[in-house]
Amino acid sequence: MTFKLSVLDRSRTRHREEPGEALRNTVAFAQQIEALGYHRFWVSEHHSVPGVAGSAPTVLAAAVAAATSRIRVGTGGVMLPNHRPLVVAEQFGVLASLFPGRIDMGLGRSVGFTDGIRRALGVEKAAMDDFADRLAELKHWFTGEPTPHPGVHALPAEGLRPPLFVLANDAGADIAARAGAALVIGGLKGDGATAAATARYRAAFIPSPWWDNPYVVVAGNVAVAGTREAARRLLVPEAWALAHSRTHGAFPPLRPAEEIEETLVPVMNERERGFYEAGLRGHVHGTEDDVATALGSLVARTGADEVLVTTSSYDRAALLDSYRRLAGTAGAAVAPTAPAPPASPGPVPSWP
Repeated sequence: MTFKLSVLDRSRTRHREEPGEALRNTVAFAQQIEALGYHRFWVSEHHSVPGVAGSAPTVLAAAVAAATSRIRVGTGGVMLPNHRPLVVAEQFGVLASLFPGRIDMGLGRSVGFTDGIRRALGVEKAAMDDFADRLAELKHWFTGEPTPHPGVHALPAEGLRPPLFVLANDAGADIAARAGAALVIGGLKGDGATAAATARYRAAFIPSPWWDNPYVVVAGNVAVAGTREAARRLLVPEAWALAHSRTHGAFPPLRPAEEIEETLVPVMNERERGFYEAGLRGHVHGTEDDVATALGSLVARTGADEVLVTTSSYDRAALLDSYRRLAGTAGAAVAPTAPAPPASPGPVPSWP
C-alpha cells in the first residue's frame, strides 16, 4: 500500500516571536520539506489570529514557490466566501503562470471567526451557504464559459487548470463531488465518519476539466519521534493553544511543551483541562513503526490517495525531525512520479 505525503503549514508563531519571523520560517521550512521528498507544501488563511501569521495564502504561496523548485505549492486553503471568485481566479492564474505545473488551488468555505472580523472582511456568516455557487463561478472564470458578468475575463487564469481541491467536513464532501474537485477532509480520529464521507464522495463524483477521477486527501496531525512519549509531547503546544482559545477567547502563540506541562497544566481548571486533554486525542503519534501502522490502517479505511500533515509544535528542530522520520515510514510514497518543470524563469531568491 502506497500513498503520497504532503504538508500544510499555518505559519504558527512562537511565544515572543514576531509574525515576520514565522513567515520566513514557513518559507525555510518548505525548502526543508522539499528536500525530504514530500509531494506538496500548502499554506493557510487566517485573519486576526494572534498565534497565526498566515493571513494571505496566495502571497505566501508565491514566496514558497519562488524559494523551491520541485515540490507542489498551494493553499489549504483560500476561504472562498471571503473573496470575489474573479479575484481568486486572477490570483491563481498569476501563480500558475509564474510556476507552471506546480500550483494547487485549495479552497475552503469558512469565514472570519468573529463578527468583528467578518465585518472587516465585508462578509456575513451566511456567505458560507453560497460556497457551491461561488465555486461554480470560479470554475467558469478558468474555462471561459458564461458568467454573471458578460464581457469580463479573468486573465491570466482563463484556459489554465490549477488542480482544484475542496477542504470539506462531512457535508462538504457532496459539494466537492458535484464540482469534480479533489476532496480534502480531516480524518485521523477513526470514528467512521470520514470513511463514510469519502465513500459517498466517490459514488457521487462528477468528472470535470480538473479531475477525471475522484481524489481523496485525508488531513490531520501526525507526530513521530524516537519514543511514544516524545511524540506525544510534540502535540502538547497546539493542544494547550486550542484549550486556551476555547476558554479565553484568543488563540495564542505556541509555548514550549515543558513550560506547559510543568507550569500551565497544573493550574488549569476542570474545563480548561478537559479541552486540553481532548486536544491531545485523535491524532497519529508514536515511533516510526507505530505511525506506519496507523497510517496504513487509515488509508485502508478511507481509500485515501494522500495524507496531508498539519502538525504544529513549539520546537522547530523536533518538528522537522518528526517530518524526517515520517518521510521514512514504510509504505509511504513521498516522491512525485515525475519531475516538475522549473519554478520560475527568473532566479530563486535566497532565504534564511
